[in-house]
Amino acid sequence: MRTMRSWFRDTTGGLPTTFWYLWTGTLINRLGSFVLVFLAIYLTQERGFSASQAGLVLGLWGVGGAVGTTAGGTLADRWGRRPTLLTAHVGAAAMMLALGLARDLWAVALGALLLGLFAEAARPAFGAMMIDVVPAKDRLRAFSLNYWAVNLGFACAAILAGLAAQADYLLLFVVDAGTMLITALIIFVRVPETREAGPAAGVTARAPRGALRTILSDRVYLGFVALNLFAALVFLQHISMLPIAMGDDGLSPATYGSVIALNGVLIVVGQLFVPRLIRGRSRSHVLALAAVVMGVGFGLTAFAGTPWFYGLTVLIWTVGEMLNSPSNSTLIAELSPAELRGRYQGVFSLSWQIAGASAPILGGLVREHAGNDTLWYACAVIGALTAVAHLVSGPARERRAADLRRSGEALAPVGTNRAAQPTEAVA
Repeated sequence: MRTMRSWFRDTTGGLPTTFWYLWTGTLINRLGSFVLVFLAIYLTQERGFSASQAGLVLGLWGVGGAVGTTAGGTLADRWGRRPTLLTAHVGAAAMMLALGLARDLWAVALGALLLGLFAEAARPAFGAMMIDVVPAKDRLRAFSLNYWAVNLGFACAAILAGLAAQADYLLLFVVDAGTMLITALIIFVRVPETREAGPAAGVTARAPRGALRTILSDRVYLGFVALNLFAALVFLQHISMLPIAMGDDGLSPATYGSVIALNGVLIVVGQLFVPRLIRGRSRSHVLALAAVVMGVGFGLTAFAGTPWFYGLTVLIWTVGEMLNSPSNSTLIAELSPAELRGRYQGVFSLSWQIAGASAPILGGLVREHAGNDTLWYACAVIGALTAVAHLVSGPARERRAADLRRSGEALAPVGTNRAAQPTEAVA
């Protein structure tokens, strides 16, 4: 018992109060994150759209998210974290209700585009605010705790959404919008602005000139972002094509909710122990292993047809996700200059949004023209190739991180998103 108390104190103790308000907002928001989990089922079964049309809508969500993360990162650095978060959450709540009331394909597509824009604009500002308030020595466990909250909420939301969808799909949109507004209220009442003040009172802080040129010339960083893009293309199939595949096997939305909830349950149970498990190991090797495990998990979906087998595949690729998350956080921590923190986070989040836009479209096309099995085999191949790329590019990343440490740059981690994740998702 004393050992458990000591572990709990070491894991949660000493973090700032503002962090816990942000953590609470994350948990509440995730408890209501119904819509993205069930959007593919809603579009195909409730609205009667084809798999390609559903993939198009989900892809437009990702397109909006790509614009949102880019704008959100810039606004977080220039306008401030707090106003960016408030605007994003209130706007996302309004668009969530509009999407739930939309009927025609064009209206649904437009609603998804705008919802992705507002929802994902919050991500860079949220990550930058957490980095602002948490000391460098505590950031890894702070982001692990936040990731734990994301998945605790996700696990509960997936189960509750399966039950709520059987009553009324509109209820999913209403509850999701409500949790966004509650999160905005917590930020408005309890969370102050955390961005460092400009050189004079009332002066808007500006990043160094040539910020975009700096990021675009950082080939080591962009290479890492590209590898995250390929991993996200595989991972986000659990939002788009997995529910459709399970529906083809005669499984209900409630069954999909229970199966996908295993992802959150496993992370809630084990994620807080993973950082200790991989501590001291090569990050490139851990990321390569994560890519292989994730690819194997999704590849085995080709053989699934029953709830227990689908559940097994989810547990396998979840292990890969758990290995990927802390390694990603610490590596991005050492590759992101402090004065460009919001923009670097925006670029990293952009990889998720590009994947969010392309994964459902590509998945739908491959599934319709080459077959369901081919889609999952391709996921396994992408996972293997991504693993090789991590092993090859790892030394250059570590040299880059060492150079930045020696130069005395203040560096900070980026939180891992589901899409997402859309896992991811609205954070």
